[in-house]
Amino acid sequence: MRVALTDDLAACQALRRRVFIEEQAVSEGDELDGRDGEALHLLATDDQPLGTARILIEGATGKIGRVCVLAQARGQGIGQALMREAVAVLRTQPGVTRAKLGAQIHALGFYEALGFRAFGPEYLDAGIAHRDMELML
Repeated sequence: MRVALTDDLAACQALRRRVFIEEQAVSEGDELDGRDGEALHLLATDDQPLGTARILIEGATGKIGRVCVLAQARGQGIGQALMREAVAVLRTQPGVTRAKLGAQIHALGFYEALGFRAFGPEYLDAGIAHRDMELML
């Protein structure tokens, strides 16, 4: 399995469509927010695309989002590999001192195990309960 920055936006969007729109019933309008062109994209592959993540740089904060892994590939460490690579990429960005993400409530423990800490209240994003999390770089 390989995780790397990619320009293959079509593969990333296809993965996100399967996980967020088809599996989690997120609306297409919520998923396709028009910010993909300004983002860095990671793709996890093993002969085929298995997972993706998106990074937006906003001042000193790198916002990691759209993290997903195909259902049949979960439990193999792909999500962890995507997150570790996202943090590594952010550490190379000049002036970026913090990684932030909005975690679905069921995934809080996953991100905590990677060093992120939750802050602020629970909120709904695309009808799914989330909390913000951060990691100082």
